[in-house]
Amino acid sequence: MDTKHCSVDGWVDAIPVPGPRDTVTFDLVVRPADIDALDDDAPDTVITCTSGDPWITHELLNGIQPGDLLRATGTLVQPPAPGEPVRITVDALEVLDTALVPVLREMVLDRYGDYVVIFDADTDAVPVFTAHGQWVGLADNPDAIATLIDIHERVNGGDA
Repeated sequence: MDTKHCSVDGWVDAIPVPGPRDTVTFDLVVRPADIDALDDDAPDTVITCTSGDPWITHELLNGIQPGDLLRATGTLVQPPAPGEPVRITVDALEVLDTALVPVLREMVLDRYGDYVVIFDADTDAVPVFTAHGQWVGLADNPDAIATLIDIHERVNGGDA
């Protein structure tokens, strides 16, 4: 597998997603510098980025929203097979510009003490994370959030 250290500027495509072992994954929409030379219907390039750096994880989960312009610096990994996306393991992140208006319309983030939940109007299921971005689980409905948090605290010693 071929790797290269590089920096990429792009817009955050969707809300960053917490991953296993305190990581975070997000997509950047990247447009070439010579965008005027491309056809109007040329597709955007989407690069999947992952980071396990605690500062980057915290910033992405708490301060970044879709539409923000970021510079992600890290190791570019060529896809193992043609047609698969290019990935960057990010070790430095810089916010170049922020989105003008939050694009979260049908989702609501809420805090339950040391926990964060995401209510989505399209589903009853509620993702639950610690305030530090660690995945706790998926509550079947809002009424099951307290039970899920209680189980997590019993298994993990009571601290989020």
